[in-house]
Amino acid sequence: MILIQDKTLQESIRHRLIEAIKLSGMTQTEIAKKACITSASLSDYIHKGKLPTLETFARICDAIDVSADEILGLSR
Repeated sequence: MILIQDKTLQESIRHRLIEAIKLSGMTQTEIAKKACITSASLSDYIHKGKLPTLETFARICDAIDVSADEILGLSR
């Protein structure tokens, strides 16, 4: 799990991830399958404020075809 001390930053990342998931047009089950994680884990990232490991984060970004930089707020 990614540990981020700044709660505002953590919430911003979580919000951008949720928005990217919504915009992907895929179901949570489809995304989880493509990212090789369980639907329950993906649900935790969306609803419980948990953040995935870096490896899982990268796989989710790949599954929804979005840049990790965009989710992290690094792209302009």
